[in-house]
Amino acid sequence: MSPADLFDLGLLGVRTRKARAALSALGIAIGVATLVVVTGIPASSQQALDRELSALGTNRLQAAPVPDRDPPVKLPAESVDMVARIGPVTVASAVADFGQTVARSDHSAPGDFNALAVLAARTNLLDAVNGTVRSGRFLDDAMARFPTVVLGSVAAHRLGFAGLDPARPAQVYVGRQWFTVIGILDPVPLAPDLDRSVLIGWPAAGERLRFDGHPTRIYLQTTDDQVEAVAGVLAATVDPQHPGDVLVSHPSDALVAKRAVRRTFGALFLGLAGIALLIGGIGVANSMYLSVLERRREIGLRRALGAGRGQIRMQFLAESIVLSVLGGAAGILCGVLATAAYSAAQDWPVAVPAGSTAGGLGGALVIGVLAGVYPAIRAARLHPTEALASV
Repeated sequence: MSPADLFDLGLLGVRTRKARAALSALGIAIGVATLVVVTGIPASSQQALDRELSALGTNRLQAAPVPDRDPPVKLPAESVDMVARIGPVTVASAVADFGQTVARSDHSAPGDFNALAVLAARTNLLDAVNGTVRSGRFLDDAMARFPTVVLGSVAAHRLGFAGLDPARPAQVYVGRQWFTVIGILDPVPLAPDLDRSVLIGWPAAGERLRFDGHPTRIYLQTTDDQVEAVAGVLAATVDPQHPGDVLVSHPSDALVAKRAVRRTFGALFLGLAGIALLIGGIGVANSMYLSVLERRREIGLRRALGAGRGQIRMQFLAESIVLSVLGGAAGILCGVLATAAYSAAQDWPVAVPAGSTAGGLGGALVIGVLAGVYPAIRAARLHPTEALASV
């Protein structure tokens, strides 16, 4: 018999005993579905937790001049561009405090300060600090060259701006010049100093307010696994001549928690997956063993008609594999749907690890082979006379 004939023969038990086949496949389906669910739901939960921890700045660093030096330390004007060229750095931005004051009116007294800082800002600042605009817009390459400003949340409150009306442009007085307010930011947890700041485009600050181009704080974003490596070279990159004049922030403690969560979930995945597959394998093995006992008459008749032991073994082995693969496919589908439904109910991102689906189907195939080996061998060892006489 050809392999195709043997495989078709293996399907005979599935086609003729549909109820038993469905119940047998159900065992492995439950096991694989459990595998997908117990890996998919924790993976979705982990992604949601990672998202919350990332909001705490686990992959962000800051560099600033060492304070209280005489004369004050100035970072090189090209330092931001040098930081951006560090391989793992994905975003590098900066602000600069160049000693200007801001007021709502040009009639304010010279000493009437409101404790707000006027900062020159790069256009990609919000990407580096995970900031968002509450009203209006942020500085872009075009607006950064004009007399426009964006207000932090506290700055907007102190200057009397609850929101912006496009029909009535608002202005503030900076350095004896009027600047139009084009945006108001939401609070920025990763850089709270920006909440009390008035942000001016980097080019406009240089052209209109004689800003010298030296940043006073550099914000950068990298990957979680490269935070320490980037922190180690950041000072020398910002100021190669005087790295000791650069103060680098250390990674957030949330990064440690984030990595601990990943390790814990990884161990949990392996343990639960192994238990689920073991349960499914026991179910298939039990079903195949019972199938051999119930079909002894069929086995004896086939042996009497000339079927060899190898053909009997392949018949039961093929049937076991088919049952496991069908159950594995059904289990993957049910597991993915269950994970998606639960994640949607919890407002989590849906994350089904590819390894769990591939491992579930591969595990079902391996289980089918292992679970069918002993029943197939037992069936092949039955003597035709003994098999027919026992019925």
